Amino acid sequence: MPTRPADRPGQARTRLARAAVIDAARTLFVDRGYGATTIEAISAAADVPQATVYRLFSSKRGILKAILDVSIAGDDQPVALPERPQVQTAVADSDPKTQVAGFVAVAADVNARTAPIYEILVSAASSDSEVAALLDDLNRQRRAGQGQLAHALERVGALRPDLRQRDAGDIIYTLMSPDVYRLLVVERGWSPRRYERWLTETLGDCVLDRAR
Repeated sequence: MPTRPADRPGQARTRLARAAVIDAARTLFVDRGYGATTIEAISAAADVPQATVYRLFSSKRGILKAILDVSIAGDDQPVALPERPQVQTAVADSDPKTQVAGFVAVAADVNARTAPIYEILVSAASSDSEVAALLDDLNRQRRAGQGQLAHALERVGALRPDLRQRDAGDIIYTLMSPDVYRLLVVERGWSPRRYERWLTETLGDCVLDRAR
């Protein structure tokens, strides 16, 4: 990752305040639930004035989105996941198995980081239209990002001959989903390594032309 330019004092304070709010809110959302957590409680736990919380995030939904963004990316740098080096390297590779393994590694890392907050998001979406919209947006972004793998595999002629790119994208979107991760790792107790190995093998079996 490129080195971040040094922050000015005001920027540094803002970054520290954002980080404090995100950390406090993540803990409160997990412990109490999204609906039961107030901006006042987040402000107190983060030791950041409520006015500053509103200035930085606008709303509780804004805080939830910030937590989600940081969890997906693994940091707070303004670089979208599809533009990250690990994804770009996988897209550019000419070996289909390496492409699949690269995307699986990214998905496994993201699912591990986002598992707790994803459960909160899904639970809150059932009763909060703004959170439901956030979940819909997340799924659209995930489908578009993971669709890059289907496109890359088609580009090198690696898809099963009976499989359209669109259908391959649907399979990838399903198997790499946080829901499958939750079922296998969180509920069934699979290790992250076992999950990643299974996903790599299963995805390859489902979409790759093994006769190639």
